[in-house]
Amino acid sequence: MPKPPKGPRLGGSPANERKIIANLCKSLIENESVVTTEARARRVRPHIEKLITKAKKGDTYNRRLALKVLGDRESAYILFEELAPKFAERNGGYTRITKLPHRKGDNAPMAMIELVLEPVSPKQAVVKEAEKATQKAAAAEETAAEEDLAVDSAESAESAESAESAASAESAESAESAESAESAESAESAESAESAESADDVEEK
Repeated sequence: MPKPPKGPRLGGSPANERKIIANLCKSLIENESVVTTEARARRVRPHIEKLITKAKKGDTYNRRLALKVLGDRESAYILFEELAPKFAERNGGYTRITKLPHRKGDNAPMAMIELVLEPVSPKQAVVKEAEKATQKAAAAEETAAEEDLAVDSAESAESAESAESAASAESAESAESAESAESAESAESAESAESAESADDVEEK
């Protein structure tokens, strides 16, 4: 079963809702601004922005999709040939919703939805490029710091290993020197014992 969209439905049926959205899109394309209720303005906003994105692509497939939604060749022509070049440098945010005083009678919240046709200022582009450059520089600094930490940890591990090997070598040398000293002492004691025995033999003779 299809999942209904969030929020209240416009009109009495899905077909009626599609007609309402299509008529609002056509009015917005032809007049560049429409005064309607706030609920309808918020509901039609994603549809008209998707249509503008299709118009910026400009191929035959997207033309057929837009014509399927609008149902009017004249509105589709205005969208693709006149409005699409005006949004060439803008990357999203094609519409603006401005709240208006409530409607007299039923006190419904009103709003005006309009197309943002102002050219993109070069300052904004420069600021965006500068922000991207700073983000890239910060990312590069973070990666360099991580690499430095990894190198430092590797060097500390190597130094610890070299210290351990030096300590083991010193202990081995000390053990060898102790063994050589013991062997020398035993040899000296044996020689002294032999000399004593030889002296005793001489005296007996």
